Amino acid sequence: MSTPRTAIIDVGGGFRAIYGAGVTDRLLEDHVTVDLAIGISAGSANLACYLSQQKGRLYKFYTEYAFRPEYASTRNYVTSHNFVDLDYVYGTLSNHDGEYPLDYAAAAANPMDFEVIAANALTGEPMYFPKSRLRQDDYDICKASSAVPVACEPYVIDDIPYFDGGIADPIPVEHALDLGCERVVVILTRPKDTVRDAAKDAAPARILERTWPVAAQKLRERAALYNAEVAVAKHLEREGRVLILAPDSLFGLSTLHKSYEGLNRMYRQGYADAARIAEFLQS
Repeated sequence: MSTPRTAIIDVGGGFRAIYGAGVTDRLLEDHVTVDLAIGISAGSANLACYLSQQKGRLYKFYTEYAFRPEYASTRNYVTSHNFVDLDYVYGTLSNHDGEYPLDYAAAAANPMDFEVIAANALTGEPMYFPKSRLRQDDYDICKASSAVPVACEPYVIDDIPYFDGGIADPIPVEHALDLGCERVVVILTRPKDTVRDAAKDAAPARILERTWPVAAQKLRERAALYNAEVAVAKHLEREGRVLILAPDSLFGLSTLHKSYEGLNRMYRQGYADAARIAEFLQS
């Protein structure tokens, strides 16, 4: 690809990621584009819709489909060890013959470049999947990036198991700069000054360690990595090279917990906050 000048990063965050859906819908409405979109976890789905220019599609997923037991439920976890059925989300619903297909032709034709980050479950290293790996009815890179450790089994691509990209490179601002970007928009799904607590990852890391010891160690280190990368983003924001968008509150949402009210409030804030992006990119 040619050297990108502008980028947008959506860090995901399960159901909190509807904040990014509000952002992308506003960008589509205002016809604001960037050279490169980098998605992690649910952020990869958000930016795939930004790529395909399907305003409103994400809102329907978060506020309607996500309440179906087929989408996310304890039943899913009991039967398959996957709280979120990634094949249902990115296959049954999203394929060309699905209930609300991703417009793959539009995504492929869009000159915007696209990367999806997943974590190699064997090495713990980030994998930066290119846009060329997104294919008609093959959205495996989004599935891999969204496989939350413990809540989901790792998703296998080309014989390599992957977990949620957030344990390997949660806020890849430096990666975007390394690619040549001069202006980077970062979509967080926690308040900007949140300091992640490693203690919250201790119990799931102990469970994960039984089968995926390297990934478990990355999970233990996630809070420190997230906090460090937020600090980098804030420093670059003070220099005028980064714009951080983040909600004021979690509105009762978490990675796997949701409510209609919380989802709508989070979406509306993302939509409103996105008004700042156009001016930043033009600066």
